[in-house]
Amino acid sequence: MMNLPIRPRRNRKSANIRGLIRETSLSPEHLIYPVFVHEGTGNQPIPSLPGCTRWSVKGLVEEAKRLMDLGIRTLDLFPAIPDEKKTPDACEACNPDGLIPRTIYALKSEVPGITVMTDVALSLIHISEPTRHLRIS
Repeated sequence: MMNLPIRPRRNRKSANIRGLIRETSLSPEHLIYPVFVHEGTGNQPIPSLPGCTRWSVKGLVEEAKRLMDLGIRTLDLFPAIPDEKKTPDACEACNPDGLIPRTIYALKSEVPGITVMTDVALSLIHISEPTRHLRIS
């Protein structure tokens, strides 16, 4: 057992974080809902993930409102970033006009109290066409 002179507060900063880590119960506030987002204007089914949708920013805001009504308050964003924006230094991650910052802004503006987690999806993964070998840069 750790003998701490003070009680750490990092896990008690917000009601959403407290709800995620509270013990001995399971409720919608404990769930993290993965969502896929893209630059387009319409929502698209994902053929390789039956039942899943790649949301537009506007469509995702509406879905997030529905999820909040169900008690699910945490989203994990997985963006579809075009390959030409993926660079070795991942500079798109710092672009304030990029897909993820715009999506987070829209969600936080339109859906008060939502918690957002992200994957920046900027790894350089290439598949060599003739041999179909996977190479990660």
